[in-house]
Amino acid sequence: MKPVIGVTPDFNAGDREDMGGREPTYFLRARYANAIEDLGGVPVILPLAGNATARLQLLKGLDGLLLTGSGPDLPPRLYGERRRYAFRIMSRKRYDFELEMARLATKAGLPMLGICGGMQAINVALGGSLIQDIASQLDSPLQHRSPGPATRLAHAVQVSPKSLLRRIVGQDRIRVNSSHHQSVKEVAPSLVVSAISSDGVIEAIESRKPTGRSFLLGVQWHPEFLYDRDQIQQRLFKAFLKAAAGVRSQPDSNT
Repeated sequence: MKPVIGVTPDFNAGDREDMGGREPTYFLRARYANAIEDLGGVPVILPLAGNATARLQLLKGLDGLLLTGSGPDLPPRLYGERRRYAFRIMSRKRYDFELEMARLATKAGLPMLGICGGMQAINVALGGSLIQDIASQLDSPLQHRSPGPATRLAHAVQVSPKSLLRRIVGQDRIRVNSSHHQSVKEVAPSLVVSAISSDGVIEAIESRKPTGRSFLLGVQWHPEFLYDRDQIQQRLFKAFLKAAAGVRSQPDSNT
């Protein structure tokens, strides 16, 4: 059977005209689900359940967890900082759910992939912090919020040797797309950097001590825009799904 992958959506609490206006609305770009389905998984869009029991039950029905990107930012207070810039803040319903699900998935050893804001959420959930605005806080950054289509490759990242990411992509240096203004600052204690751009921005993180079937990887770029034309980006999803398929083959292994 194909692995079941929980995919987190964005949420409009009734204040976003771009996502349903006053009607509370879940929102997810189809390319996330398409990548999972096209490459051999079964995507399930998760409700942002607030109840602890419901969250555990959702997790038990999954073989892997995909934390997606987001336009709004996590509140800086979540990583012990005051808000320095006037960017839109993510709805509490979403960040409460995602951070707790990331913690639960980590504890259970459930394979997890974080994309862009999803990578940042994993880092914060596990005790790390963020650069609130790259352009304001770094002296000579690359243009990480790249203009033009998200399918355009924007810059290169250097992949750490002996990392999970290096084993997946098979190269020390890859080119990626880029659409973010924040990035990881202090890496969570249980995580390690696995890719970095030429200006020092952290571009990927992963588990410091992977064990057995566990898979925990966050990437700052958007492979869901590239998987259908870029074999390297396709390998990210395939590796994630392979790890999730290992869970599917072990009954009750994520309980």
